[in-house]
Amino acid sequence: MQRITIAIDGYSSCGKSTIAKALATKLGYSYVDSGAMYRAVTLYCLRKGIIKDAHFIREEVVKALDHIHLSFEYNSHTKASDTFLNGENVEKEIRQMEVSNNVSHISVIKEVRETMAKLQREMGKNRGVVMDGRDIGTNIFPDAELKIFMTADTVIRTQRRVDELTSKGVHVSFDEVKKNLLGRDYEDSHRKENPLRQAKDAVVLDNTDLSREEQLEFVLRLVEDLKISN
Repeated sequence: MQRITIAIDGYSSCGKSTIAKALATKLGYSYVDSGAMYRAVTLYCLRKGIIKDAHFIREEVVKALDHIHLSFEYNSHTKASDTFLNGENVEKEIRQMEVSNNVSHISVIKEVRETMAKLQREMGKNRGVVMDGRDIGTNIFPDAELKIFMTADTVIRTQRRVDELTSKGVHVSFDEVKKNLLGRDYEDSHRKENPLRQAKDAVVLDNTDLSREEQLEFVLRLVEDLKISN
């Protein structure tokens, strides 16, 4: 049967990547974490001193794009794709709070979004892909056969993020994480270039009270309703 494109958008720490990875594995599709791409650009700028104390010169970020090569490689241990920046596996580094605190500022830059959008469309041109982010269903793949918009209670999202960071050995306070999430939500929703918003034909998935298994079952039913199989 025909393979499709599945676009998953939503707020920070709603579990977009978790459900997208599980869905891609179940369907035998490719998975692309678009947010990781913006995080990798941010990490590069931090390492090069382009971002200093949350400040940067826009033109320097744009120039840096010529020196950034991004790719994804399958990790047989985690059974998911790791993000590579210029040949280096940076999957762990891009999840650090310093990157989280700066990524929304970098992702609003028009040239950054245009460069990432081009790469994302190239990765998904043959369909059979699950991609998550902020503007996948509205900008990257507006014709995707299935669009999901994820949301959840702020307190629940915050605790999930705290638990995720703690499991990786990063210890931060609940209030610090909550402030970061709310700030990113605002910036993502109010940026000029392709802001976070729900596509008119997207199905809302509020997973505040849903387990990962229940979420996966919900989305798989939507795929089944489209009479699509891998």
